[in-house]
Amino acid sequence: MSEFLQFLRLLQRNKVTLILVPLITVIITYFLVRRLPDTFVSRARIATGLVDKTDQVITKAKDEQEQQIARKFESLIQVLRLKRTLDQVSYRLILNDLKGLKDSTWREPVRALENMSKADKAKAIALITQKYKTREELSLWKPYENNLNKIIVDMNYGASTLRDKLIIYRTGASDYIDIEFEAESPGLAAYVINVLSQELISDNSSRVVGNNKRTIDFLQNFMLQKQAALNTRMNTLRNFKIQNRVLNLNEQAKSIYGQMADYETRREVAQKDIIALGAAIRNIDNKFDPAERKYFESTLIGINQKIIATKANLRALNERYVTNNFDPRLKFSLDSLRNQLTGEIDEASDKYAYNPMALKQDLVTQKLTMEISLELAKNSVSSIQGELNRLNRKFDGLVPNEAKIQEYETSIDIASKEYIESLQRYNEASLEFSFPVYLRLIERAMPGEVQASKKMVLVILSGVISLAFCVFVFFILFYLDKSIRYPLQLANATERPVLGYLNALDKGSSLSLSGMNSSDDKSIRLYKDLVRSIRYEIDNELNDPKLIAITSLSYGVGKTSFVVALAWAFSKINKTVLIIDGNFGQPDISKLNPDSSLIERFIKSDAVIEASPGQIRILGNNGGDISLLELADEKGIANRLQVLKSQFDIVLIETDSLTAMNKAKEWITFSDRVVAVFAAGQSISGEDQSKIQYLNNLEDKFSGWVLTNTEDIPEQAGKIGKPLEA
Repeated sequence: MSEFLQFLRLLQRNKVTLILVPLITVIITYFLVRRLPDTFVSRARIATGLVDKTDQVITKAKDEQEQQIARKFESLIQVLRLKRTLDQVSYRLILNDLKGLKDSTWREPVRALENMSKADKAKAIALITQKYKTREELSLWKPYENNLNKIIVDMNYGASTLRDKLIIYRTGASDYIDIEFEAESPGLAAYVINVLSQELISDNSSRVVGNNKRTIDFLQNFMLQKQAALNTRMNTLRNFKIQNRVLNLNEQAKSIYGQMADYETRREVAQKDIIALGAAIRNIDNKFDPAERKYFESTLIGINQKIIATKANLRALNERYVTNNFDPRLKFSLDSLRNQLTGEIDEASDKYAYNPMALKQDLVTQKLTMEISLELAKNSVSSIQGELNRLNRKFDGLVPNEAKIQEYETSIDIASKEYIESLQRYNEASLEFSFPVYLRLIERAMPGEVQASKKMVLVILSGVISLAFCVFVFFILFYLDKSIRYPLQLANATERPVLGYLNALDKGSSLSLSGMNSSDDKSIRLYKDLVRSIRYEIDNELNDPKLIAITSLSYGVGKTSFVVALAWAFSKINKTVLIIDGNFGQPDISKLNPDSSLIERFIKSDAVIEASPGQIRILGNNGGDISLLELADEKGIANRLQVLKSQFDIVLIETDSLTAMNKAKEWITFSDRVVAVFAAGQSISGEDQSKIQYLNNLEDKFSGWVLTNTEDIPEQAGKIGKPLEA
């Protein structure tokens, strides 16, 4: 906060500059802008269809996000600001001037345009018309086209010039784009906006139609490719089935599997019959002895041959029946032949010649019948097993076909889905693009009204900007200025308290002891009040008598004036005061008081200086290259100074500055208190840091600083220390 106040004081000191610079700027600006022409603004509005979809026959089910819509609006606005689009407007404007259309020319032609012949104008019209139709830019590296471009620029028809006067924005969150243009003619402003809107709508429409056509063509070709791929895979599957004689693989496999199950059932039945018949025949044979068996066999040889032939026919027919999947038609023939065989067996029984053991005739008949049945069963098992092997081979042959067909059907399914998806996208695009939404100029620009004059605004702005610039310059100077002008700055920089400050005096002001009492000048009065404040701070630190050394970091800081004023201040409170001019290098006090006693003589003698309360006495010096300890030894000097302290309440010693460190230190050694003087407006250099460190090392002996030559500080008094950090 203190730095801000210091900056405000800096501005206050330079208030004349802060007033004059903006005032001069305002005057100059007024004369510059008073002849500016009036301006006119026209407006137009374009509906985009991006938000308001009421005019669309087909709308997408999914609404677009606001961010997507905003990007589309920004894209349209940037198209309007493109040089390619603005060049179309420039071509139209320059063509009107070249053709001399009175209703469409608003500016005086430049010299290059005015000096063109009819042939030159015709050539220029042809070239610019060709560029306008093809939406091309003028080639600036071609001399002729470059000259035409310069004419366009000189007429203020250039793209950059138009862009500077053009304002394009979306109206809130609506569906509209507003276009504004400022010109010196109302007709020109309206014409530029209308042409620009037409060019945008035309360009957008052509791009929409072109993009839609390219999209439809691409989707159509893509759909036809997918359709061709689907047909190819379907033909491949069809040819594979024809080549491998496959009608319906699932039905074929089901039929073969059913036949195999049926054959296996029949084979099990036949195997059971074989076992049963074999056992029955063995039981019958066991009932006959060998002699009887031999008799029967010899008697039935002829009959058995006939039966054997019938059995062979029956076996062959049974194989055909089995191999033909038990055809019912063959079943009828098989039954007939079996009846025939039964008849022959019965015939053999009728002609049976048997011995007295004729009672076993039935057993013989049964055996013959069983043997025939056993033979038929064995024959059936063989035929059934052969047919089962055939069916297994046929079934195994279906497995590779099944894998291949499944592969073909999977690829056909994928191709079918791709074709249906491409067809759906093609149909959707065809339907959507059949009803495209174009930009529409819903509010055509009309000749604009004259705008409020900006002259006063420009004048005010010039004053404000110049004032801000001045403040900025002063701020930079303030920021870069490391000089100390205020007590708090000095306290912060040295980390020691400031006893007070003294205002700067006019060059003609006198600060002699007599002048302090007689002068009634305002600055002198302030100076005396500030000295009294410093006197109070010093007087409270130590009881009288006290010897006070007054020094400084450098020469010319007002140390002598301060010593004289401080002596005057102490004398005003009825104290005996002695001033010792200990500055041998610059004995200013001695020069102001040439009749005063000399410190050199006092140190070397036993003289006594008499003083009364309220009186000020002075000890001067002869000057020269000499120091205090060169006058006498340390003990002698201490004794003589003690004599002075016994006679005076206050002894003020003006020492050399700390530039002559040794001379000042000698006086400081014998002092009770030390006060340093610092002139406002000076900065603390790196060399001064060692001097400040020396003073700080004096600790309580160093009372503090006095800031002299200050300006523009409010009247205040009291010691100021460095603020405590939080």
